[in-house]
Amino acid sequence: MIPFRIPLWPRPLVLSLLVALLLASPAGAQTPSGQATMAWHVTIAPSWFDPSTAPPQITPFGILYAIHDALVRPYPPHKMGPSLAESWKESADGKTYEFKLRPGLKFHNGDPLTTEDVKFSFERYKGAGAKILQDRVQQVEIVTPLVVRFHLKEPWPDFMSYYGTTASAAGLVVPKKYITQVGDEGFKKHPIGAGPYKFVSHKPGIEVTLEAYPGYWRRVPSVKTWVMKSVPEATTRAVMLRSGEADIAAVLDGPDAEGVKRDSRMQVVPSKHASIFWVEFADQWDPKSPWHDKRLRLAVNHALNRQQINEAACLGLCPPAGVIVPRIMDFALQVEPPAHDLRKAKQLLAEAGYPNGLEAGEFVAIPGFPTVAESVLNYLAAAGIRMKMRGI
Repeated sequence: MIPFRIPLWPRPLVLSLLVALLLASPAGAQTPSGQATMAWHVTIAPSWFDPSTAPPQITPFGILYAIHDALVRPYPPHKMGPSLAESWKESADGKTYEFKLRPGLKFHNGDPLTTEDVKFSFERYKGAGAKILQDRVQQVEIVTPLVVRFHLKEPWPDFMSYYGTTASAAGLVVPKKYITQVGDEGFKKHPIGAGPYKFVSHKPGIEVTLEAYPGYWRRVPSVKTWVMKSVPEATTRAVMLRSGEADIAAVLDGPDAEGVKRDSRMQVVPSKHASIFWVEFADQWDPKSPWHDKRLRLAVNHALNRQQINEAACLGLCPPAGVIVPRIMDFALQVEPPAHDLRKAKQLLAEAGYPNGLEAGEFVAIPGFPTVAESVLNYLAAAGIRMKMRGI
């Protein structure tokens, strides 16, 4: 069962703040040069270097798609575009998917990338989507070094969504020969991939250094050296931008982003990512919990002023949402969010048996977004739902 989630608005995974250094290299440059430093909003874990163990989150793909590549994946302007595979096709009965690799692909260490690596990578994957993929995929057939077929047990329209998007990391291809030589732990210490950047070094909890890979199939990156620093505190990321210590800062909280926006040397850029903020009360399934009452959950929906939270925490760049599935995703239900109506919220509370409000326990917020969390608590308190923040 899915915990009750009240959508607020699509969240920008990255609010990029670019300065002259990053913009200096023209998009078509064939020889990468210079260095760019990005202040990352989370601690970068070694598990993010290996697609097979990547956690079920969107954030690790910032590292994964830099080092690795997939047969099919999202990239501008495609939601699901051909990458290592130059083409793919589905059989008429929906039970077979055939992919044709681009000729001449190589991993960062010079080893050729073939369908043996595709099969190995899929069978090695043990992440969040592993069980459903294993239950649905009957076998992976190597037809030629450039052609591979996935045979399903029965038609499954969601196969490409799981294999060709960020729904899982199962589609990322890793080198069979290299991993066989160094083992899983050796691979995490020094990953080899086929993405636009190759791994150089990692200081645990501090930074990861990558270097442009000249043999990348799509085009050589403009920036030669890419440094990702772990800086969980938003204000510190903003200070690093202003001092020149960082060229890009990911996910700035509203007040910090507002301060940077006033600096003419920089610009705030929304990622327009398919992601959603929500408020969650996981105790809803407990009949003894107040959140089990639908009227209380509806009261919360009407208590929140999504647009005002958007303005305060996101500079107006995160439009309010009505469901937890982002609007830009295929077949997403286009629903407007419940209106902010404090009177309606209090009425629903009274109907649920709380005419004077209630002490609703702890509110556990998403780390790194204090303005969102504080705004939510303030709106709930105005309706009579009193909660205490629990920091993580």
